[in-house]
Amino acid sequence: MSATRLPELLAKNHDDLLASWVAVQQSQGRRLSPSEEKAHANESREFLSLLRQAIQNGNVRDLNRTEWDAIRDFLGALSASRAKGGYTPSQTAIFVFSLKQPVFELLRNEISDPRELADEIWNSTTLLDQLGLFTTEAHQKSRDEILVRQQHELLELSTPVVRLWENILALPLIGTLDSSRTQVVMQNLLEAIVSTRSDIAIIDITGVPAVDTLVAQHLLKTVAAARLMGADCIISGIRPQIAQTIIHLGVDLSEVTTKATLADAFSIALRRAGYAVAALAKKSTE
Repeated sequence: MSATRLPELLAKNHDDLLASWVAVQQSQGRRLSPSEEKAHANESREFLSLLRQAIQNGNVRDLNRTEWDAIRDFLGALSASRAKGGYTPSQTAIFVFSLKQPVFELLRNEISDPRELADEIWNSTTLLDQLGLFTTEAHQKSRDEILVRQQHELLELSTPVVRLWENILALPLIGTLDSSRTQVVMQNLLEAIVSTRSDIAIIDITGVPAVDTLVAQHLLKTVAAARLMGADCIISGIRPQIAQTIIHLGVDLSEVTTKATLADAFSIALRRAGYAVAALAKKSTE
């Protein structure tokens, strides 16, 4: 265990160190509103308190020990909060790295022995570097989680299931259809079939830029899953180039009804559901 005077010095100079640290953060970070400045000051005060406790009870070189759990939890929550607030990794890491200057000034003012001063500076540097790197990694992890969640939400928004008529659903697809999106498409369609008790689903691929073997397989899997739920599927939006591609690839869609337009597919769906569309008789002008 590394002997250090940091706990003693942090306790003795807590208020001055906190004021200096907050000032450095304000000069190095982005511009803050009064409420943000107050929140940052409170976070800095809490961090210094946790840091003093951790140093008193543990080794400044090994942050994996249990006495550093509170610090790691605090920095993880802070990084997640700032990632959600739009802070960059650098802006988040400044919270820790900006503490170096006030700590070094404190050590220089309090310690006269050169060897002891060098040891304490090295201890402080090692400690704050580790905490800063941990903060950066926690920020990146939070950003990755946010991006994954946003991508999933976009997938759900980009695959709406629309009820066209009683017992008839439509699933307009726009953009590339990959494996992950296929799962969302299939799940949304099957849930809509169950909730609306629909017998017919129209999968419209007008907005799909290209159809390859993988896309065709995804469509067939979705059709098969819908059939297992008791619903028949019609694929619309088969453009000439897509028809040629499907034939060239040797994909068998013979068991699936396909139409060029959504209107044509809807017309078939209405007939299968037992409905007929008729024009209203024109009123006589005589």
